[in-house]
Amino acid sequence: MTKILKKSCQKPVDKYIEYDPVIILINAVLCKAQAYRHILFNTKINIHGKLCIFCLLCEAYLRWLQLQDSSSNTDPDDLIRYAKEWDFYRMFGIASLEQTSFFIGIFITLWWMTPEMLKRKSDFILLLKALLLSTYGKLLLIPAVIWEHDYTPLCLAFIKVFVLISNSQAIRVTLNLNRILPWFAIFFGLILENGVVCLFQKMGWDV
Repeated sequence: MTKILKKSCQKPVDKYIEYDPVIILINAVLCKAQAYRHILFNTKINIHGKLCIFCLLCEAYLRWLQLQDSSSNTDPDDLIRYAKEWDFYRMFGIASLEQTSFFIGIFITLWWMTPEMLKRKSDFILLLKALLLSTYGKLLLIPAVIWEHDYTPLCLAFIKVFVLISNSQAIRVTLNLNRILPWFAIFFGLILENGVVCLFQKMGWDV
């Protein structure tokens, strides 16, 4: 990759160009803005869609597992197995709708607060890719469930907070904003997401 140099000091503008991918990943996990900026603008990562689907599958599996734990029916009948399989697909659909509503809430807030930052279609696409990549923390849901212990609910809460922090950094880096506005957008996104959850609950669905 070609280095971009500052004219004043002839040093790379993006220091992570010279770093090992493992170091970049560690800094991204630590939510360092410059590491996010390098990944979003100076790498050719094209796994946004696949990562999104896999994270949704992880979340759907967690919800489906919790639903099975709350069910006392152990009948091995085929009809019961098909019903359980349908529950997994339903959980995947619900998780997808919740994430979509969360992203829509973020887009609406940012478009309202900073319309100059989201003038073109490419701006929306870049922000969407950044948000999708920043949900990678949901991959931790699987080991948290597999290694189940008394602190699992606390681990799940920490994972949720970590994902939100990653979302905040992705928004901040993509649109070059201060620290407050991304959190305001995330807060509105969570309100819209919880509204969808309440709607499903009123319909009598287990969420």
